Amino acid sequence: MLLSFGTMAGPTSDEIGRLGKDLTPIGAEKAGNKDGTIPAWEGGNPAPPPGWKVGDPRPNPYKGEKKLFSIDAQNVDQYKDKLPEGQVQLIKTKPGYRLDIYPTHRSCAYPKWYYERTAANAAKPSIDGVYAKGIVGGAVPFPLPKTGAEALWNFKLRYAGEGKIEHYTTIFSSKNGNFGSLKQSQSVLHPLADPKVESADQVDNLEWMILNTVVAPPARNGEMILVLNYIDRPSGDAWLYFPGQRRVRRAPTFAYDNPVPGYENLEMVDQYPMYAGSPDRYEWKLAGKMEMYVPYNSYDLRARRPDLHDIYQGEYVNRDLSRYELHRVWKVEGTIRDSMRHNAAKRVFYLDEDSWQMLHADLYDTQGKLWRVQEGSLWMAWELPACVQQEFVGYDLSADRYIGENATQDGPETDWLAGREGRVRKNLFDPGELRRQGDR
Repeated sequence: MLLSFGTMAGPTSDEIGRLGKDLTPIGAEKAGNKDGTIPAWEGGNPAPPPGWKVGDPRPNPYKGEKKLFSIDAQNVDQYKDKLPEGQVQLIKTKPGYRLDIYPTHRSCAYPKWYYERTAANAAKPSIDGVYAKGIVGGAVPFPLPKTGAEALWNFKLRYAGEGKIEHYTTIFSSKNGNFGSLKQSQSVLHPLADPKVESADQVDNLEWMILNTVVAPPARNGEMILVLNYIDRPSGDAWLYFPGQRRVRRAPTFAYDNPVPGYENLEMVDQYPMYAGSPDRYEWKLAGKMEMYVPYNSYDLRARRPDLHDIYQGEYVNRDLSRYELHRVWKVEGTIRDSMRHNAAKRVFYLDEDSWQMLHADLYDTQGKLWRVQEGSLWMAWELPACVQQEFVGYDLSADRYIGENATQDGPETDWLAGREGRVRKNLFDPGELRRQGDR
């Protein structure tokens, strides 16, 4: 089923009144589908399995569940109406690539206060061109989206806690099964996730703040990137620190389709994580809602393993660890504006209705050819509670390589409560802090 919207009017009081009734508190359809292959949402799974505590390895609540079937090169045409073009292309061109389909679990859940703030503030936000206005903290800005820009901002301002500290590896694939890697530590702050924020002006209209430090290999140890993204302007602010130079440099080109430094030209700046930065170079269309096979409840993929080669293999991620379920997703299309340029002339995003997380993205080059395919992950961080996305992979079809991002499987558990409990503070995200840390 494909639904489209032509109006740009804000939600009415009657529409807002549907939240928590026939719609979930963040705007998804509460009912299951007619075939019974998508169940009704009944509150998700906000509580962890018995015995689990913060900091422990995260168990798979669906361990031992049998897959329903697999989609591979032999039967992909039978299911292509429920697959993004990028998945069809990967299945058809990469020998052995498949999707294992499991029963659908609508597991996503969020705090009660988040639901209440979403309903109470649903009429306040608006879109000015492509920028978000009237945003309050701790809420889905557009739970009843009528435009592509509104749905996109739901993803950009998705709730994943107020801030986090994470340690991860970035993987650069090669066909021989070996790979290059970059170990990094990162502090992230989401000012607009704080329920005490009643106006974006209180937090300088900041969408997110990132301070990233390279840990290994030794030749790059100590390199730092500081990025500030905003909700009301064309570009963010970025600074770089290189130990050999012992100076902080502003990085005005760290945006849009410029390649991420040191990433072997496999990822543009605005591809992290999945999509980020200013949306001003595209016209955004809400193409509708549809049922798709998407990555979901990715506990096995992100489980602790001492050797990342068990996960990130020659041409693609280990298919035995990747789980797919049938879910309803919003399809958002971005087409380059006439006055703008970008290496990805078109982007197609698939946003999960139960979390507003981006589960898949197809990027097309200036000739209209499918160029890059991105795939996210999704699982519950019970300590928040929230459905979060961390690990994701980007396949470059022209280079015939892929990049594995935010691979946390061989490191400590991410501290998802760091922002809420004060272990990450706003004063950390300052150019002077790069200099101070570099001088240590």
